Amino acid sequence: MQNDRTLLIERHGGRTSKRECVKRFWRRNRAGWMFVLPLVIGLGIFTVYPMVQSFIWSFYNYTGSRLYYRVGLGNYIAIFTADTTFWRVLGNTAFYAFVSVPLVLVASYLLAVLVNQKIKGVGVFRVLYYLPVVIPGVVSGLLWKDIFSFNGLFNQLLGKAGLHSKFFDSPDPVVAIGSIFLMNLFGVGGGMILWLSAFKAIPSQLYEAAKIDGAGRVQQFFHVTIPMSMPMIFFNVITMLIGTLQYNGTMVFAAGGKGEENALYMFAVKIYNEAFVSSKYGYASALSWVLLLFVGMVTAVMFYIRKKVFTWEES
Repeated sequence: MQNDRTLLIERHGGRTSKRECVKRFWRRNRAGWMFVLPLVIGLGIFTVYPMVQSFIWSFYNYTGSRLYYRVGLGNYIAIFTADTTFWRVLGNTAFYAFVSVPLVLVASYLLAVLVNQKIKGVGVFRVLYYLPVVIPGVVSGLLWKDIFSFNGLFNQLLGKAGLHSKFFDSPDPVVAIGSIFLMNLFGVGGGMILWLSAFKAIPSQLYEAAKIDGAGRVQQFFHVTIPMSMPMIFFNVITMLIGTLQYNGTMVFAAGGKGEENALYMFAVKIYNEAFVSSKYGYASALSWVLLLFVGMVTAVMFYIRKKVFTWEES
């Protein structure tokens, strides 16, 4: 019995009708397309269209009115030459990203190793460590703002030792952003869950073989646990870097999201302020594309390092 393609070729004198091909393709794949159609529509409306529109706006002096003034690369040139806060913002964001990611990564990984032990009552500790993650980000930011305030809990504890800290209100970026690092450590339970899932995927035979070879717990950790969880480590590093480079949580606990003397001024907050506070939509669009390029370069470097440095094989 001849297949559909042969019949179509014979029917059209050796050529397959494009219309018939489309119909056949639709009959075979319509169920799948109907399932993904809501996602495709959502991505088109809320992701693709805004990206294209912002790219167009980045070449115009657009302030929300119907008047467009084409400036070409003027917005991009102004970012690097005329913007007095750009380099401070970029430095704050880079410092936050490249310190926060390793800190949270290591803390959540070691926490997961601890709660992965087969001891009585370990499930209770898993729940307790995960509880801070379920607190909404806005609520968590307001709580920490009170905790780090002048008369907050931390300053009361420091006061007993004759010390005091401004935390979020400090004009020093190291102190102000360092306070965010401390705040982030209370949310490492989210990463802990991912690590636990990675540990469960490690074959138990590897640990048994390591024990037979005389490896202790520390040797098993460095020669079995870490190498076998490298793919998950790389995934977490990439996703965390992308997330931290777009961090805008300072809008919750810092005045205008900037902090004292712009000590907490992050890139995503600057984009928001330029667009929705100063109504410079064209300039904010240019900033967003600069951030996209920066994130893309960092991601490309991470993939290059992974290719050149790490030699594990992924199944």
